[in-house]
Amino acid sequence: MKQTQKQTQTTKAASPASSAARGSAVMAAGSVVSRATGFARSAVVAAALGTIGPVPDGYAVGNALPTIVYVLLLGGALNAVFVPELVKAAKEHDDGGAAYTDRLVTVCVAALLAITATAVWAAPAIVDVYTDYTGDQAAMTTALARYCLPQIFFLGLFTLLGQVLNASGRFGAMMWAPVLNNLVVMAVFGLYLALAMGGGDTLTATETAVLGWGTTAGIAAQALALVPALRAARFRWRPRFDWRGSGLTRPLRAAGWLVLLVLANQAAYWVTTRLATTAGLDGGPGYGAYNNAYALWVVPHGIITVSVVTALMPRMSAAAADGDTATLRRDVSHALRTCASAVVPAACMLLALAQPVMALVFGHGRTSAADTAAMAGILMAFAPGLIALSGQYVLSRAFYALSDTRTPFLLNLVIVALNAGLSVAAAQLLPARWAVTGIAAAYSLALCVGWAVTGRVLSRRLAVARPLRSSAVGAHARLLLAAVPATALGHLAVLGTAPAGAVVSTVAGVAVVVLTFALLARPLRLAELDALLAGLRRRLARTRT
Repeated sequence: MKQTQKQTQTTKAASPASSAARGSAVMAAGSVVSRATGFARSAVVAAALGTIGPVPDGYAVGNALPTIVYVLLLGGALNAVFVPELVKAAKEHDDGGAAYTDRLVTVCVAALLAITATAVWAAPAIVDVYTDYTGDQAAMTTALARYCLPQIFFLGLFTLLGQVLNASGRFGAMMWAPVLNNLVVMAVFGLYLALAMGGGDTLTATETAVLGWGTTAGIAAQALALVPALRAARFRWRPRFDWRGSGLTRPLRAAGWLVLLVLANQAAYWVTTRLATTAGLDGGPGYGAYNNAYALWVVPHGIITVSVVTALMPRMSAAAADGDTATLRRDVSHALRTCASAVVPAACMLLALAQPVMALVFGHGRTSAADTAAMAGILMAFAPGLIALSGQYVLSRAFYALSDTRTPFLLNLVIVALNAGLSVAAAQLLPARWAVTGIAAAYSLALCVGWAVTGRVLSRRLAVARPLRSSAVGAHARLLLAAVPATALGHLAVLGTAPAGAVVSTVAGVAVVVLTFALLARPLRLAELDALLAGLRRRLARTRT
């Protein structure tokens, strides 16, 4: 079978609703396992380095820089543009888009190599931009960054190959591959602990090399894990450099707006990083604590929203390419309601269970009870914004399906401006102990405002009659009504079981939140949640028989 046949499958793979549902389920399962191993990874890292102090902050910054640079220069474009462009190419080109795909992959690989080499060379300057570190901490963070920045190439390769798989209807591998990354990093930090490394205010040269190269090896393994799935899809990449007149102008133009969007996001993130690292230097929770809370906060988003939208994206792109606004409108509404039915309860759990969850994941090794309490406060500040994060993600992907990247950029400026301004205010007005908590709350509030504005603009674009009375808005309102008693009762369950330990408190809190939503599902007409619970009951019944 030739590549042409593989590319022709692009438009067919995700067209039926059942296919999208199956794809979402496969990705959600992979994401659950990935996040579970990610929790274990975070626990091992916290046990080895602690969560508050110069070493965990330095490692957090050094390991975050590859993602920052990658997303800043290329990542956003690959994530948002690739699938719609491959769907269009499969529809418009006689060869099913095979040659177009080869050219697009070649351009991206060349860009990744150039960006990676430049970033490694410029590591000291990049670290200096994002931190106020001096002396030994600056030297340690710069060394870690040099070892970690080669991740840029593998991050890009992973996204690139994963989007090729998604466009051809193969969703699972991209969600399961991070499990391998987590296992590699856990092994590296396990070795670090076994050799009794660490304990000082900085890392030695050997410790820095072990942790830096080991973390990069995890990302490399994650990217290369997609190769078997690509072979199964009969994808064979042939480098092509005949770019002139090949139609690459369209995705490059779309990518330009996305680069501007990411630049705006990174400007706000730069503000956040500087403020958080300064708070850490002043004796309060720093960037490491912020990063840990953020990592837990986005778990439900990654499992639920990303899985649902990724499976729907080829179908939404095909509807947009055909000018079928009604189908696109239905898909967006379905995605919003489906995601909210799980994301809203998840946000309640994060708010009610922040303390025991943080103790369960990070309360080991060098992490003190005071550290986990500080991180719990940050997670609680993030929690309400989870609903807006999910909704904003769905709405922005609808614009991308329409091949419109300019409008999301302009709308995102609202979030960026609010986030940066409120974060600065929080850092200036709050003591160091609460500064990072205020920064997290600033992001939550900015997301909520941005989501409302984006929803209004997209409603006009898709000709939604009376958007405030739409099924999506109604579903969110009813879910939020159920969220109030669910969160309150969940928190009471946590307080009542606190003497029994973090595990018991977490289980009790989760059970109470889920039970409250289950009892309110039918009285409040929470159709998607009711369907989700019914599906879970059927699966439990099958496993018992």
